[in-house]
Amino acid sequence: MLQPLTGIVSVTLRILLGTLVAGFLLSLFVDGVHWGRGDMCVTADWTGTSGSDFQPYETLPGAGVNYTPTFCPVEATGTNWQQFLGVMRTAPVTVLLIGGLYLLDRLLRLAAREGVHTSGTAARLRVLGWWLLLGSLVVETVRAVAGGALLATLTEGDLVSLAWTQLWSAPYLAVLTGLGLLTFARIVGASALLRDELDAVV
Repeated sequence: MLQPLTGIVSVTLRILLGTLVAGFLLSLFVDGVHWGRGDMCVTADWTGTSGSDFQPYETLPGAGVNYTPTFCPVEATGTNWQQFLGVMRTAPVTVLLIGGLYLLDRLLRLAAREGVHTSGTAARLRVLGWWLLLGSLVVETVRAVAGGALLATLTEGDLVSLAWTQLWSAPYLAVLTGLGLLTFARIVGASALLRDELDAVV
């Protein structure tokens, strides 16, 4: 009943974990491979200019060009602190994804083994819902704070002040999905309780 979702989740989780392990090993033994270095460039898309002194692109009459600055280290590898901040901008997303797939894989395996309308399935649905709800908010906050700190190593002035608030964006889809899973967990829990009562009567 739960196929092909169970198979797809299981295969995807194994591919992601295999890719992470292979990339880590390659970065240890192969020169030029920088696995997990992260994103060390910050695009300040909340600011920009359309001044007439800087016009690398030709425009037609009545058209203008806005320029959004992207700040990057001069050296591709950056400093150790910049590398750390770059990793903190990307690694939490990977952890959230792999953790979510792992919890979903466990949920589907339990549901296939014991049935959908059980207290165990409801509990694991609840865990997955909280993982998405709280995890997405934490991940977005960590990414924004790391981006603001990284920007502070690349420029200064008013642009850096509270930059993390500009880099933070609400993860609406993940939050709504988490709330939906929590609601569905309550429904499954009530269904499991009703099933237990019917089994006791019979």
